[in-house]
Amino acid sequence: MHSVFSTEIIVRPDDIDMNNHVHFSKYLDYFLAARYDQMGRCYNLSMEKFIEMGFNWVASKMSINYKRALLLGDVAVVKTQLDSFNGAQVKVNFWIYNKITQKLIADGYGNFTLLNISNLRPTRIPQEIIDNYSL
Repeated sequence: MHSVFSTEIIVRPDDIDMNNHVHFSKYLDYFLAARYDQMGRCYNLSMEKFIEMGFNWVASKMSINYKRALLLGDVAVVKTQLDSFNGAQVKVNFWIYNKITQKLIADGYGNFTLLNISNLRPTRIPQEIIDNYSL
């Protein structure tokens, strides 16, 4: 079982849609922003370090289940947890909560594929990266 890490994100005015709640596409932005933050802060292996090593991650599948709305000024707590590694891919689960109510707002997962920057082709995730992420 992998560790769960959290990132807080404040809902901004440009996140709000015409129904006065967070636009559905922003939940994916929150998930990706949390992953970016946690890669460096929690795993000490930032996107910049991956690029220095000649790698990059691309999203290959996203699944989001919407439960409740977030509103302007709310604070989203985005929790993520690595689920599994498979060849060139990693599956990451996520949960988005309202910080004040502690209610689940959305959940889902993303599959990410590791690319070799030199040829832009998928590459098997090196064991040392898997070991680093196995917290």
